[in-house]
Amino acid sequence: MLATNHEIDVPRALISSLEDARRRTDALFDIVRPDSLYERPIRERHRIIFYIGHLEAFDRNLLRGRSLSLPDTSAQLDRLFAFGIDPVGGGLPTDQPSDWPKVEQVRQYVRRVREELDERLQKLAQGTGGSDGEFSPALLLNVAIEHRLMHAETLAYMLHRLPYERKIAPADIPRISAGARASGMIEIPSGAVALGLSRSDNAFGWDNEYERHAVEVPGFAIERYKTTNAEYLGFLNEGGYANQKLWSDADWVWKESSGISHPAFWEKQDHGAPWFWKGMFSAIPLPLDWPVYVSHAEASAYARWAGKSLPNEAQWQRAVYGAQDGQSRKYPWGAQSPDASRGNFDFAHWDPVSVAAHPAGASVFGPEDILGNGWEWTSTVFAPFRGFETFSFYPGYSADFFDGKHFVIKGASSRTAACMLRPSFRNWFQAHYQYVYAGFRCVSNRLA
Repeated sequence: MLATNHEIDVPRALISSLEDARRRTDALFDIVRPDSLYERPIRERHRIIFYIGHLEAFDRNLLRGRSLSLPDTSAQLDRLFAFGIDPVGGGLPTDQPSDWPKVEQVRQYVRRVREELDERLQKLAQGTGGSDGEFSPALLLNVAIEHRLMHAETLAYMLHRLPYERKIAPADIPRISAGARASGMIEIPSGAVALGLSRSDNAFGWDNEYERHAVEVPGFAIERYKTTNAEYLGFLNEGGYANQKLWSDADWVWKESSGISHPAFWEKQDHGAPWFWKGMFSAIPLPLDWPVYVSHAEASAYARWAGKSLPNEAQWQRAVYGAQDGQSRKYPWGAQSPDASRGNFDFAHWDPVSVAAHPAGASVFGPEDILGNGWEWTSTVFAPFRGFETFSFYPGYSADFFDGKHFVIKGASSRTAACMLRPSFRNWFQAHYQYVYAGFRCVSNRLA
């Protein structure tokens, strides 16, 4: 973690990163038609209007008193927009559009909060204002920036569920054509891999990323590419959703009670017609070389059908960031900074691309499409590393989800910011959540 010395000035680069993150989330709200801002595209989540206010409320509530002295001008809205909803957290929300403030009132709140924060941050950057709390403004700004960028992704998959007529599509939506692809398994030799961050590194990370430790991983084989729509279609066509033996008891009950019979990103426009991909702005014939996006439950059933399994977190880390000498790489391809040749990440596309589109992003062992183009499910239940300590200013960020119901996902999607491509970053979702941009690749512990 960054030092908590409150005398540290705010680097201008962090202010620029906050401004860039704001532009990302502002642009997302701009694709929603004004008469649709009170819609709830995913029933477990808040209405869209909540998130317009939430991002500023989070920044204000995080920084006020802990690092910056801010006027108490909007306490009611600070509380109203403070907390989101986790889909595991009980019953579905029952609020009505009339329970929320008018759009202009929310936007006025956003403008006022930004003006107050920016005034104080600029003074700190110029060295003309002191920090007023126990925490470094730089530490808390990193938290605010990555929190907002995480929402830029979760908002994207939420807006993905919004009907097309309620969205305004950008003028230019780029596509990448398919690349040549030779599928198959790649053998990963046994060796050590490092998980997590060291506090002595003085680098920003979330509480669940600490403490760094080494894990010995026996040899195994992993698929070169993420499982594609074409491969998953074979599972579906062979009755995978109807074969109870392929599903855990809890997953089968969920699937049956919810009427789940195919991935949430697939649809048939007419009975008996071919499958279509439900893209962000239009439905297109199912791209067979794109990665399939499914829940952990569906990925696990497919892996059993294929006679394989999902990788655990250490296996995935070894295949992606490991090297022959047991050292960990900064990125799968080496030390070079991420760019568009390495993968589909950092808001490059609204939808996936071919799993073979970025061979330059392969890891040293050979797996491709490893960062970006969809997170990857692991079999590891989300839990703390030894030495875990909560952030005192955000105690529930990780600890509230150490409940045995969430699984670690690694990698990134097309809507994941580049700053979160670090090896230690961990994401997590519950097993039955279908909406996240997450796919998978299988492993086998039986080497040839």
